Amino acid sequence: MKNKDFNIPPIYAVLLAIVSVQCGAAIAKSLFPAIGAAGTASIRIGFSAVILLLAYRPNLRTITPRQWKMVIPYGLCLGAMNLVFYLAIERISIGLAVTLEFVGPLLVAIIGSKRLIDYCWVILAAIGIALITPWTNEGVDLLGVLFALLAGALWATYIVLGGKVSQIMNDGQAVSTGMLFAAILILPFGFYENGLANLTPKLFGMGVALALLSSAIPFTLEMKALGQLPPRTFSILMSLEPAAASICAFIFLQEKLNLYEILAVFCVVIASAGSTLTAKR
Repeated sequence: MKNKDFNIPPIYAVLLAIVSVQCGAAIAKSLFPAIGAAGTASIRIGFSAVILLLAYRPNLRTITPRQWKMVIPYGLCLGAMNLVFYLAIERISIGLAVTLEFVGPLLVAIIGSKRLIDYCWVILAAIGIALITPWTNEGVDLLGVLFALLAGALWATYIVLGGKVSQIMNDGQAVSTGMLFAAILILPFGFYENGLANLTPKLFGMGVALALLSSAIPFTLEMKALGQLPPRTFSILMSLEPAAASICAFIFLQEKLNLYEILAVFCVVIASAGSTLTAKR
């Protein structure tokens, strides 16, 4: 797979990544009872690393010390973000976890913005997030909430590091090498939880699908987009995540949307479309 053959426009790359991740989330949730959150994260990242290394075949010997200093933290952040997020959705709903996690990218969008119009889109996206978050629910697992917020902080760091890595490395080389270090970080947790010992051929196949939908495809698309979009624009586009999570939950898990959630979807879609239209080239 050569980078010159991968010419999806950055905005469409982000949107495709969002859809892919949320479809993968439905698969991941079904794996938890059998292999646990850490085991599921290990399968997702482990298979993704293998797929990406085979697809891009990065020459690790040609990576410079400067590139190593950026791609290793990027990969470790990528792995930690996925593990912590799965630990969160093991304890709280996917919609709540995705919404809380988005606090990180939203902060990146606010900090990186210098134009009033960008703040308007961020505020609108924030309203949508507030509407979709069940703050009034009783019995929400506090540890799950903290895991989701930590995942958001790691997501914000991933955006910043990914933007820097994409400036000094080829897209495919960066994402495949980063995924390798993500796997090195996460696999010990999967073995410690002993979830990988419960793998069956069916679970193995689901793990491959999970790796493709939740990691290999979206992270490659995001790396492509991060190299061409400013961090604040990327972050606001990612405001579609809570809406996409709710829609996929309705399709795959038959979870219905209430009025507030429908309004939330409307807000984040408008915010994302607006940021796309007003973004500088």
